[in-house]
Amino acid sequence: MITRTEHDLLGDMDIPAQAWFGIQTQRALDNFDITGVPISHFPELIQALAMVKSAAAGANFELGVLPTHKAEAIIAACDDIVAGRLHDQFVVDLIQGGAGTSTNMNANEVIANLALEKLGHGKGQYQYLHPNDDVNRSQSTNDAYPTAVCVGVQFAARPLIDAIQNLNRALSAKAAEFADVVKMGRTQLQDAVPMTLGQEFEAFAVNLGEDIDRINEACALLCEVNLGGTAIGTGINTPARYQALAVRRLAEISGLPIVSAAHLVEATSDMGAFVFFSGILKRFAVKLGKICNDLRLLSSGPRTGLGEIMLPPMQPGSSIMPGKVNPVIPEAVNQTVYQVIASDLAVTLAAEAGQLQLNAMEPLIVYNLLNSMKMLGSACRMLETRCISGIQANREQCARHVDNSIGIITALVPHIGYANSSRIASTALNSGSTVRELVIAEGLLDEIQLDLLLSPQSMLAPLADIS
Repeated sequence: MITRTEHDLLGDMDIPAQAWFGIQTQRALDNFDITGVPISHFPELIQALAMVKSAAAGANFELGVLPTHKAEAIIAACDDIVAGRLHDQFVVDLIQGGAGTSTNMNANEVIANLALEKLGHGKGQYQYLHPNDDVNRSQSTNDAYPTAVCVGVQFAARPLIDAIQNLNRALSAKAAEFADVVKMGRTQLQDAVPMTLGQEFEAFAVNLGEDIDRINEACALLCEVNLGGTAIGTGINTPARYQALAVRRLAEISGLPIVSAAHLVEATSDMGAFVFFSGILKRFAVKLGKICNDLRLLSSGPRTGLGEIMLPPMQPGSSIMPGKVNPVIPEAVNQTVYQVIASDLAVTLAAEAGQLQLNAMEPLIVYNLLNSMKMLGSACRMLETRCISGIQANREQCARHVDNSIGIITALVPHIGYANSSRIASTALNSGSTVRELVIAEGLLDEIQLDLLLSPQSMLAPLADIS
């Protein structure tokens, strides 16, 4: 392998000659092999890192501390990376020691070498443009990295929100399709009162749709960044006015309403916004998991379970039982949910582990936030296209359950009294007779009255709404 030699604090090291990264990235590659998931797995983070570096270069140029040719080369290199170039050169593992220094230096080195190319120099010729002195000027990992994370997480939230919206629309479409399917509602897995299958699916849609607003609210908290605070928030090694200029430029480049945090020392050490964001992801995951539990229950059987809906068959379900088809899509979503819940705990513990002016565990927070969003987005798309859109109602089974249920006695309580209703329910349960048969036999109501009171119009709406 053809190599080039680079030097840092610890000495010399050979780097692959064609690599766009440099010596500190290579050391990180050698040191950290934890997840097997490199930065390139999350392009939104790479784009955000490039935007931060571009904003810093622009501010440094405006303040006269970065020469024109260097600033232009750095900004052009950053533009290329935002557009998708050289993402495969962002190679360090997401989980790393050093509070994100390896990620920051991976970005600095790739940008520096790409800028050198634009200036007509070879890779590693840092005497002409340096990863630290030029690309990282007026920055520290401790402000550039968390700022990029704030931006990258918001970028990563967009496809998740799109996936939730599409899933929400699919559930709403099923709600309309099943609006006339009367079925039994259940509480504590016991028969309760009638409802429609459409109402059940509409509740699913509303339940998930609420969290789109919650995710947007969490994104708003990430618009406050500590860029310009450098090492611990004091702004050491930055020119006057740099912080305001860099933040303003980042807002323009990213298209996000980025603003400076009110107190940079606090913002440099605090992980509260990330904990909040992770909590929203967990909230959504829990809701999604509950819906998938319901889908598996409603489709159970198909002949000896509830069997009220039929999920689209995706694959044979057994190597030994012919004809068995399992609810594999909801099952896969449930497993995704468990992982997101576990990731939220990891984020919480990492945030709590911060010490004094910095949190060294931020890479774990970043990994879990980005991975949770990626998994949830994939799970939503899979659930929408491979399950929800193909669900069918078993209308006959739903009707049978309503006819055989004792729960419909609840609709008669205002007319025959609670005591009579309890006695009829107990007798029906023990004798196998239907509620209708017993009420008529005892002369409590006639058939015309029962037809009215046990009609969907009567059982599915408040009494005042019955016409």
